[in-house]
Amino acid sequence: MRTLTLRGGARVPVLGLGTWGLGEESARRAADVRSVRSALDLGYRLIDTAEMYGEGGAEEVVGQALHEAFRTGGLERDDVFVVTKVYPHNASRRGTLAACERSRQRLGLDRIDLYLLHWPGQHPLAHTVAAMHELQSAGHVANWGVSNFDVDDMTELEGLAGEGPACATNQVYFSMTERGAEFSLLPWLRRRHMPLMAYSPIDQGALAHDDAVTEVAHRHGVSAAQVALAWVLSREGAFAIPKAAREAHQRENLAAAVLVLTPDDLAHLDDRHPAPSRKRPLAML
Repeated sequence: MRTLTLRGGARVPVLGLGTWGLGEESARRAADVRSVRSALDLGYRLIDTAEMYGEGGAEEVVGQALHEAFRTGGLERDDVFVVTKVYPHNASRRGTLAACERSRQRLGLDRIDLYLLHWPGQHPLAHTVAAMHELQSAGHVANWGVSNFDVDDMTELEGLAGEGPACATNQVYFSMTERGAEFSLLPWLRRRHMPLMAYSPIDQGALAHDDAVTEVAHRHGVSAAQVALAWVLSREGAFAIPKAAREAHQRENLAAAVLVLTPDDLAHLDDRHPAPSRKRPLAML
């Protein structure tokens, strides 16, 4: 699979697996673990989760799936890139350190490959960043970044006495119908060689029923969801982490990573879902 480089040098696949909604019900725990195992068996090597998802339940699901995959010998630790996030209300300096330890325990990992601040909160950003650096120095976190940060937030981060360049990525809601990031945030990130990690790239499944997307899908003999995902991956500096619990959808998404949309396809989709002409607030889930 094609990869891109995070700010700091780590290379990641352009397509990963989101786990929002997993780990919320104990009765579904075994099914949720099988879902993540299915993705790993199919070749997914980028897994995104958060302490917020199921109040740690999703991290436990991911941890169990990884443990099983490592135990069977089909996957090595360095083969997979694991992302998780700290709640903003936990993101004081000491709180971030403690939250990371809890996440590492639930994941069963000595190292988190990418640790994100889930959204801007009440704790001073400088304190959170100091904790991220402490975690890096201890080897508990390889890379850190942010999520749901707009340009003003990123500018504040960049102004923290040289701390900004260490931020690896910014994860935001970005899809064909939620293009607010394209007006100013994505260009800002591109100028600094900082990739945008897109969550909900298929607009929570809504784009699978979009007429314009369906028309392009028919021309290629693929699903509308694959076209919507390929559109996000066609944006310079963007990679995506769609949630897909079913194996069939996981396979579809993997195929979308190699789907090439033509200039006519892109023009048609832009006509129906135009880029923003003015600054808008970022969408957020």
